[in-house]
Amino acid sequence: MELCGRTINRENSSMCMDQDISEVNHGTSQSSRTRSPAPFLSKTYDLLEEEEEEDEDGGGRRSIVSWNGEGNGFIVWSPAEFSELLLPKYFKHNNFSSFIRQLNTYGFKKTSPKRWEFKHEKFQKGCRHMLVEINRKKCEPSAFPVYLKASEESTSATGGINRSMSNAAEQENQSLLLMEENKNLRKQKMELQMQLSQFKALETKLLDCVGQFMQDQHNR
Repeated sequence: MELCGRTINRENSSMCMDQDISEVNHGTSQSSRTRSPAPFLSKTYDLLEEEEEEDEDGGGRRSIVSWNGEGNGFIVWSPAEFSELLLPKYFKHNNFSSFIRQLNTYGFKKTSPKRWEFKHEKFQKGCRHMLVEINRKKCEPSAFPVYLKASEESTSATGGINRSMSNAAEQENQSLLLMEENKNLRKQKMELQMQLSQFKALETKLLDCVGQFMQDQHNR
């Protein structure tokens, strides 16, 4: 499943091989074979590959998470089930927000406002070897020389717009997360109400049985 030569992944495989050849031609100092990808990236990749295998063997069961159609990103179809079933299995927690924050630190982008789809140019189906090229984003203070100060100031307006757009996207993500959590809470409330109704019905039956027993004893 992870070989770039698979027929279903010809387009991704070609792109992967082109990038490998480019690295060799430019004399990359550190080969991908001598490095290991971050555990978070490996686990996320394993999760997708193993879920795809289960989907293929599962007789048409509904997917919780999968690669997108192009194989250059993945989609979490059910955040609730993803948090409940898969996150504890692979990451030892069930916090979907924490998973998204981890994706952000590695430069993944949410690419659709209507679903939880994430992409990274180095995170592609059938191209596991490219994971070593994904690095955590570093937050370092700016260190511009004095003679670049004017240029920095001239671009501050553009930077402000970009920050505003980034903040808006983050707020949208948080809003979607809150909506999903609210949906889960409503579901739990309904389940508790159903259990309460069942307990009340059981209590009524028990009281009827006790009443019938007491009446029989009195008649004797």
